[in-house]
Amino acid sequence: MRIFSSLLIGVLFGIGLTISQMINPEKIINFLDIAGNWDPSLLVVMGSALLTTMIGYRLAFRRKDPVLGGVFQIPTKTAIDRPLVIGSAIFGIGWGLAGFCPGPGISAASVGGVMPWAFIGAMTLGMWSRSFVKA
Repeated sequence: MRIFSSLLIGVLFGIGLTISQMINPEKIINFLDIAGNWDPSLLVVMGSALLTTMIGYRLAFRRKDPVLGGVFQIPTKTAIDRPLVIGSAIFGIGWGLAGFCPGPGISAASVGGVMPWAFIGAMTLGMWSRSFVKA
């Protein structure tokens, strides 16, 4: 049941990204182009995601245990440290340059094109090369 629910949630997330056109790198790049062809639609998507997450967390934490069993896994590390800042900067720069982040990149690959696959290849290479860097 967990695998099926994970698949269903992933497909629903991908459909949402596709409907909101977040799989189109031009949408992201235009959002970052404040002085030019600015497109504020990403703010609506982010605001909707934030509201949905807030409601979801409220509902989930009213429960003693997760619906599909196990325990809630809450991050215990709360410090804003150097690796977090550097990783966030790398993520942001990559997102701004490519117009993709992992979710939309994978969703975009499902509709075809070379750019999403190039992004996924670069992302995979980056994740693999991280194992050689000491934090």
